[in-house]
Amino acid sequence: MATYNPISVTDLNKYIKEKIAGDEMLNNVLVKGEISNYKHHYTGHLYFTLKDENSLIKCIMFKSFAEKLKFEPKDGMKVMLLGTVSVFERDGVYQIYAKAMQEDGMGSLYKAYEEMKARLEKEGLFDVSHKKKIPLMPKCIGVLTSNTGAVIRDIINVSTRRNPNVYIKLLPVPVQGEGAALKIADAIKTMNEQKLADVIIVARGGGSLEDLWPFNEEVVARAIYDSELPIISAVGHETDFTIADFVADLRAPTPSAAAELAVPNIADIMLKLDSYNSRYKLALKKKVEFMRLRYEKCMNSRVFKEPTQKINEKYMLIDMKVKSMQNSIEKIYNEKKTNLVKYIAKIDALSPLKTLVRGYSIVELEGKVIKSVNDLNKDDEIDIRLVDGKTKAKVL
Repeated sequence: MATYNPISVTDLNKYIKEKIAGDEMLNNVLVKGEISNYKHHYTGHLYFTLKDENSLIKCIMFKSFAEKLKFEPKDGMKVMLLGTVSVFERDGVYQIYAKAMQEDGMGSLYKAYEEMKARLEKEGLFDVSHKKKIPLMPKCIGVLTSNTGAVIRDIINVSTRRNPNVYIKLLPVPVQGEGAALKIADAIKTMNEQKLADVIIVARGGGSLEDLWPFNEEVVARAIYDSELPIISAVGHETDFTIADFVADLRAPTPSAAAELAVPNIADIMLKLDSYNSRYKLALKKKVEFMRLRYEKCMNSRVFKEPTQKINEKYMLIDMKVKSMQNSIEKIYNEKKTNLVKYIAKIDALSPLKTLVRGYSIVELEGKVIKSVNDLNKDDEIDIRLVDGKTKAKVL
């Protein structure tokens, strides 16, 4: 039996890499296909998969080549790329190192995505006016995602860390594959009909356009739009956008971020309450101090120190008015008295009694003054008024 000396994995990968590098066709290959799992790394390098109906191959375009692109690659976009096939020794993976790339039309899924997005936007499913507010302190968070994987664990970990008292209800749903969209839509309706939560998180991890496609289907979009409970969409990574993201009341870049948006940090709330408490105490202290100063000012005013002062001033005013009235009355009285004396003097000067003083008398008959002898008859008894009294006489 022949014996062979074993080689290391590293040596094997190097051998395969050298074999591929020796193939002239693979050193300068032009390939067309559809972009999937596209990632634009912070270093500037582009990582993606190129696929057709039956197969796929990993690709990388370094920053120096990526900067020369005249378009922004996206999942679902059909492209032609020129590059070199080589082996990444560490992982034992062969991939295309792209040097140039140009658009070759749009993939069918991406085209369907853009068409549906435009139609639903025109219908008003994305309108901000229809979006509901996320409750400030939800007691129960409803989660629609797979019951396995990192998504639900991340949501539970973040939620319970921020608020240990929050209750999480998981309604497991398939997040990719045929029939997933209908089950997601049914789960949203169930959550609403049974009022199972205060807010719903619809979530899944990252993936290709095909993997995320259930969240681009119309049935899911309309279920989110019709939901009475507010919904946070957390589908894929930060660079992934689905129809569900646009219809949802709030979009989170990741499931963990969705948990942070849905569940307030109880420590922050306690800190805020303490701050409010301190502010209220300070405000109350200032209010009491202000009222005390106001009280002291009032008590030091003349109204409180000499409460009768105002009354006495009013009394003085009354006295002044009374004195003025008395003076006015006395003045009028004196004027009237003076005028009366004048009138009396005039009347007295014209009085018949003055004539009596000079020796004259007045003859009266039955109380009437006799002006002529013809008014008298023989034997009439008359009264004669003299200056010092009356006497009777008889006409002869």
